Amino acid sequence: MHISAGPKEHLMEQIMLKFKSIKVWAIQVLGLLVLLLLANCSSPKKDSMEESDKVVFMSLDPGHFHAGLIHKSMYPQVDSTVYVFAPDGAELKDFLQRLEGFNTRSDNPTAWNVEVYKTPDYLNQMIQRKPGNVMMVAGKNDQKIDYILAAVQNGIHVYADKPLVIDQKGFEKLNQAFGIAEMDDLLLYDIMTERFEITSILQKELSLIPEVFGTLVDGTLDKPAITKESVHHFFKYVSGQPLIRPDWFFDVTKQGEGLVDVTTHLVDLIQWAAFPEQVLDMSDVEMLAARRWSTPLSSEEFQKVTGKADFPEFLHKDVKDGQLQVYGNGEMHYTLRGKHAKVSVIWDFQAPEGGGDTHYSVMRGTKANLITQQGEAEAFKPTLYVELLEGQEKELEQAIRVSLQGNYPGLGLEKLSDGKYLVQIPDSYHVGHEAHFAQVTEKFLEYFQEGNMPDWEVPNMLVKYFTTTKALELARQNP
Repeated sequence: MHISAGPKEHLMEQIMLKFKSIKVWAIQVLGLLVLLLLANCSSPKKDSMEESDKVVFMSLDPGHFHAGLIHKSMYPQVDSTVYVFAPDGAELKDFLQRLEGFNTRSDNPTAWNVEVYKTPDYLNQMIQRKPGNVMMVAGKNDQKIDYILAAVQNGIHVYADKPLVIDQKGFEKLNQAFGIAEMDDLLLYDIMTERFEITSILQKELSLIPEVFGTLVDGTLDKPAITKESVHHFFKYVSGQPLIRPDWFFDVTKQGEGLVDVTTHLVDLIQWAAFPEQVLDMSDVEMLAARRWSTPLSSEEFQKVTGKADFPEFLHKDVKDGQLQVYGNGEMHYTLRGKHAKVSVIWDFQAPEGGGDTHYSVMRGTKANLITQQGEAEAFKPTLYVELLEGQEKELEQAIRVSLQGNYPGLGLEKLSDGKYLVQIPDSYHVGHEAHFAQVTEKFLEYFQEGNMPDWEVPNMLVKYFTTTKALELARQNP
């Protein structure tokens, strides 16, 4: 039998229900406060970055001077200790001397602490010990992809000098490495310093202003939409000192031919400027023509740049008529999404007095051509010219003196006697090749802190190396 409660009993029942509800709520709040307190005690806040969040570089077999240049500056996101795993020899000595030079210079010295594991079993030792979280590699290009693959297979991020691969077989391994990196949330990134060169930046920026540039033409085989040409030199000065190159650098089976080495930068710039932040695919590339040729080096020139008295035995296969034939030169013609591109690289022994490595670039638009030159007339400094095709002077003035001033204050414009326009760039923007290594490293560190890269970086790296290795494959078929 159900008996209805009276007013007092009903009131007491409601009070008890409210009390129970408040009690449960209080217990939940108290539990939450305890959890927050415990979390705060176990992970106290720091003014500086947590040590576990920092990049710790492990430099593997640093055979190229680029391995040292990323340490010319220090970064708050990077641990001050650099772990080096390498065989004993001149290349390790050069790397250590370079870092010591940065540490002891009078102007803004670095403070790197270097721990060296000198061993012929350097790769396995790095993987077993794993004192860092990022492998930096710059050296023998034929072995580089195997180092990269081993690193990602063992949970190590990769920051690598170009090129990552030098042939189609290596490209297949690179595809595999990117797949592993994606599954394990690892970064695999190559060092594209030329994206930070000011004339390349401004050429790209102007090509994105339709009032000035129009749109990129399709071009033809004889008159490409984009041309990128580069001249480099075996003997040069770095950080004020003559660059001594290892003898294996002149073995293209290890270093890679010109078509797959320096051209990595040029192909990257074409993709980066013509299709900014767009995801490309290998099907977007059609290789039309490619060729290669050698630069001869005398034994005296070889000695000057390597310090070796004569050609080593492993290079005898490339010696003809007493001269070493180095296949550092190449040219490719291809289309990228229907836009014709030409890329060429030349290696000379030494630059003319006052000169250095040079770059020539043209982007052809429906309204203007954007031209970068770096020859004797420009005192070997990269210089940007604009050739207007429809007389849009006001639009160019607006772009240079207003639109671009926010990011690049100080730009100017001068009309030349031949009708072209010179983009006046303050000297402060011409920081030089060595400084670009700090800029690209900062970009890598930004990606590292965010835990990923833009969606276009990885597929476009694959397209880039597909293009270079495909060009070499075609050039070898047409001696």
